[in-house]
Amino acid sequence: MSHNHLEKLRELIRGKTARIGVIGLGYVGLPLVRAFCAGGLRTMGFDVDESKIHRLGAGRSYIHHIPSAVIAGLIRHGVFIPTADFSLLPRCDALIICVPTPLTINREPDMRYVAGTAEVIGRRLRPGQLVVLESTTYPGTTREVVLPRLQAGGLKPGRDFLLAYSPEREDPGRKDYQTADIPKVVGGFDEPSRQAACALYAHAVKTVVPVASCEIAEASKILENCYRCINIAMINEMKIILDRMGIDVWQVIAAAKTKPFGFQPFYPGPGLGGHCIPIDPYYLSWKARQYDVTARFIELAGELNTAMPYYVIGKVAEALNGRGRAIRGARLLVLGMAYKKDVDDLRESPSVAIIEELRRRGARVDYNDPFIPSTHPQRRHDLRMKSVVLSPRTLGRYDLVLIATDHSVYDWNLIVRHSRLLVDTRNATAGIRAAKGKIIRA
Repeated sequence: MSHNHLEKLRELIRGKTARIGVIGLGYVGLPLVRAFCAGGLRTMGFDVDESKIHRLGAGRSYIHHIPSAVIAGLIRHGVFIPTADFSLLPRCDALIICVPTPLTINREPDMRYVAGTAEVIGRRLRPGQLVVLESTTYPGTTREVVLPRLQAGGLKPGRDFLLAYSPEREDPGRKDYQTADIPKVVGGFDEPSRQAACALYAHAVKTVVPVASCEIAEASKILENCYRCINIAMINEMKIILDRMGIDVWQVIAAAKTKPFGFQPFYPGPGLGGHCIPIDPYYLSWKARQYDVTARFIELAGELNTAMPYYVIGKVAEALNGRGRAIRGARLLVLGMAYKKDVDDLRESPSVAIIEELRRRGARVDYNDPFIPSTHPQRRHDLRMKSVVLSPRTLGRYDLVLIATDHSVYDWNLIVRHSRLLVDTRNATAGIRAAKGKIIRA
């Protein structure tokens, strides 16, 4: 980048007069907007979903852990401008890409959103801008997918614009960490890019962690999520083994975690959800094959976790059979549509796979989730369901109640008391007395 452009960008960032553009206003982008605004930087938010833009413009949030009052305050003070007009991209000094990175039906990386966004930016890129990719992806994406599209118009990295990668580390539902509290890993295309990106994020987060390249930053996020995926798969497999032995896996975990070193507890469940852990390991295994390496451990973990909804359905069938019923024709209630407790996030939720399979087998299925009043279309699913009211009378109508998500607002004593039969995948009913055979652990 020319000396004048670089110095101007540095001065804008240093003086908090740089305008930030966040592209993609979902569970990553919107919290990032909040963090930059809190750090004193004017921020524009871009999204192709005009319904989101209208809601934000009216001061209404669509993400549970970001109150509408916060959005309304940012809009009122003029520090946040949501828009679907991508012709405004040149007005921003830094552009941060926070778009989805899903899998194809063949479990390969679907880079349409990253590539498409990079093309949109590339057509409008002006000298002196910093572009940062935050979407979780395989090592090499910034250099191989984003960079060629940015320089298609003739501008050159390092001379005309700066480029960096900084992985998002959002964990929806956490109350102990917000975006500003989570250390931010930053890798640059070159040293000036890294310096500029680090200076930028220093206004939004408490700790910035510079690394030597975009590839190191990309791989660090993949490592974090593979670590969790593999350990969750291990504990899910342990649950299946111990269940066959008649041993309570939850009591085993409670005993093991008393060791003050060398052990970190992970917990079993009905399958993996969210945007990262069910997806990212497949990104790495796909990339590894390009180097003639098979990621056996990672792929096995993915297979184990993907199979968990079907293990749960087997437990549902077993429980119903014990009462002389079959899945076909049974009335079932699934508690929890979100992928984990106390969030409104439906992405990759195992509840979706469970409900689809139960329906396929002939069950009549309803759900209750206080955070998700109705389901919305997803890339490969559209349940078209609404949450039913949860009451003693409602519970008594169902042949079986399946606990898929252990939201804190649920009254487990009431649920156990008024349900005919329960399958508990989250240990939510631990310690609650019930008639023998009424609660099945899964």
